[in-house]
Amino acid sequence: MSPLRSLLLIIPAAMSAVDAFSPSSPTLPPSRFSTSLDAEAEIQFVRGLEEKVVPDIKLTRARDGSSGIATFRFGNPNVFDASTSSQGEVTGMFLVDEEGEMTTSDVNASFVNGKPQSIESTLVMNSPAEWDRFMRFMERYGEANGLGFNKAG
Repeated sequence: MSPLRSLLLIIPAAMSAVDAFSPSSPTLPPSRFSTSLDAEAEIQFVRGLEEKVVPDIKLTRARDGSSGIATFRFGNPNVFDASTSSQGEVTGMFLVDEEGEMTTSDVNASFVNGKPQSIESTLVMNSPAEWDRFMRFMERYGEANGLGFNKAG
């Protein structure tokens, strides 16, 4: 059985409680969203190369539901493996599923003694439609990676 991972939920004073994912067995801007229907729910840093490491995810959402932020933290992601370096460079984080793709270029790597250790990436959702689209992706991604859905509250 794989180690359990949890989705951490941060609720700053200006934010409200949101739904969260934890372990268990729309009109959208075209620059961030597409409609390609050829992939299951997966996260990529290099187009076409699935990230196998399941991230820790923190969600925040405005009380009025108008916006939200998802922060992903990947410990030792496979995109750092020597065997994947020939696949291409990290150009963003791509959340790909049957509905299409959500992207962000807010991707930062941390290094220890000159070696990459982790990636933190932030996806900003600027509308209720973008939040709903993200939640549909997370339901699919959670199902594909053994995560369950828990309501905060």
